[in-house]
Amino acid sequence: QVQLVESGGGLVQAGGSLRLSCVASRNIFSLDPMGWYRQAPGKQRELVARIFSVGFIDYANSLKGRFTISRDNAKNTVYLQMNSLEPEDTGVYFCHARVRPNDYWGQGTQVTVSS
Repeated sequence: QVQLVESGGGLVQAGGSLRLSCVASRNIFSLDPMGWYRQAPGKQRELVARIFSVGFIDYANSLKGRFTISRDNAKNTVYLQMNSLEPEDTGVYFCHARVRPNDYWGQGTQVTVSS
């Protein structure tokens, strides 16, 4: 079992920045990959970014250059730095981790970008 706790969401104006954090309840070396997904109202959950233990990083094409994912193994934490936020980035952001064959999700953190 893995518990994931997100923080860092909030209300921000367009063009602003936020950094999301996801703390795992266990050592994240075995959580592969870890990442962030988001779900806007009325839409399906979609991948934002994910990071693998070997260092490979995968971003949604539309977000490259604005969002950066990173991990701190010593703190069991994955971060998502979000810059130049747009109203279209509004949604609930979920932390995800895979320990094959299981997937684990956090409770989500709300990000709201005002125009």
